Amino acid sequence: MTHNGGMELGRIGIWTGHLDLQPIEQVPDIASELETLGYDALWIPEVAGRDPFVNAALLLGGTERLIVATGIATIYSRDPIAMASVWKTVTDAFPGRFLLGLGVSHQPAVEGIRKHEYGPPLTAMREYLDGMDAAPYFAAPPRAEPVRALAALGPKMLALAAERAVGAHPYFVPVEHTAIAREVMGPDAWLMPEQMAVLETDATKARSIARQTMATYLSLPNYVNNLRRLGWSDGDFADHGSDKLVDAIVAWGDEETIRARCVEHFHAGADHVCVQVLPENRAELPIDGWRRLAPALLG
Repeated sequence: MTHNGGMELGRIGIWTGHLDLQPIEQVPDIASELETLGYDALWIPEVAGRDPFVNAALLLGGTERLIVATGIATIYSRDPIAMASVWKTVTDAFPGRFLLGLGVSHQPAVEGIRKHEYGPPLTAMREYLDGMDAAPYFAAPPRAEPVRALAALGPKMLALAAERAVGAHPYFVPVEHTAIAREVMGPDAWLMPEQMAVLETDATKARSIARQTMATYLSLPNYVNNLRRLGWSDGDFADHGSDKLVDAIVAWGDEETIRARCVEHFHAGADHVCVQVLPENRAELPIDGWRRLAPALLG
């Protein structure tokens, strides 16, 4: 999968917010190990931790071929000119290796943490992209075409991702969403869903670990509303997720089970799957899981 800007995004990436919890001088070495293991991309989020673009530069500087993607940088953290500037700057420093994932975030985070007014998502994103595309940039042009994707769940945002970006990065979605997204976006847009995973074969323990993380996302209307569109109901959202919902969102079991879920996404139309390994201790870097999964996912 190659973009005309020269980016070659492979099939499997790692999605993690755990790097923010590590000593910053160790972060490039962690990325280097992921590259050595064979992963194609590293996805990092933005909430209220380390700056994702400084992080991206550190990660890219510590590696040679790994693609680093923001999953996602929120449009409410920078105005369009600032976002266009940092996008082009990192692209110029690391041509073909930086993917800007953009999203509207969530009303509780935007209004509660950032103290901005949360506008209608589709309109806000479209106007923001217009601002980015019109932004002045008084520097040498980047050596590669900058590449961006949109966090997208509903059909209108998915369509916008196909129209105004390289594609979409859906998060907290079951495989059925991947099939719908591919149909909406057509055959050419990149489709890069995130897939949560727990390396645990005991059902009770695995679902308990999964619910620690799912609790956060089931409190956010954008994700709940997306699941409602897919036919899930209030009973599935109670107590941090019914067993059926947990099993649809989080792949749990051995390495082969996790691999099989990624294959399901590919069969449904995904081009790239970024796997988020959920450790039993949420503060623990899941590096053992990344190591265990590499032969199964990348072999």
